[in-house]
Amino acid sequence: MTVLFRTTQPAHLITAFSVLCLLYLLFPSKTKSTISPVWTLVYLGSFSAHLGAQIWMTFISGLALYFSLPRHTFGSVQQVLFPKYFLLNATLSLITLAIFLRTKNAELKTVENTIQALGMSICFLLELVVRLYLTPPLLELMSEKIAIEKSAGVGSEIGKLNLGKLKNCPHYLKIHKSFRKIHMSIAILNIIAMACTTSHLYYLSHKLCAI
Repeated sequence: MTVLFRTTQPAHLITAFSVLCLLYLLFPSKTKSTISPVWTLVYLGSFSAHLGAQIWMTFISGLALYFSLPRHTFGSVQQVLFPKYFLLNATLSLITLAIFLRTKNAELKTVENTIQALGMSICFLLELVVRLYLTPPLLELMSEKIAIEKSAGVGSEIGKLNLGKLKNCPHYLKIHKSFRKIHMSIAILNIIAMACTTSHLYYLSHKLCAI
């Protein structure tokens, strides 16, 4: 599995297959579909789990661990959580999107449903791209950073990193800069994905307002 996600060819294939699936689901249908209560349960369950994971990882878990654990311990935990988090989110996002399009495919001409389909599609693709293309290099850079910091005797503090003598090491600073760039990109894409999920929550709240 590690080899699979460390090479770009499988990532390209998975991305291409996912785009083809999206195009198929978005293809207009003239007949309105109905789903059973079981599929409705799966739809609501996948959506709520997706939003819950986003809130927990972004605002609770990450911040709590950052201010509670030594940096290297925090980094080791993130190395385990990051791949699973974005894989879980991409899977849940796809399930929610697929069921939504199955029931609303014939109504995609309406602005409301088009916006939801577009938002959920963007959310799924962003999380897939992060998992396949950004997470692997981030983890590699994180491992390099931790190894260098340990050899220099820094990184055991909690919270803000004290570079110590590494602030004069060009090789480390280059790795650190690349790490921060990818990490910031992932954070921004995660917030955009979360905004898309929140938009769907707003949509659902209007549909359930009669309860």
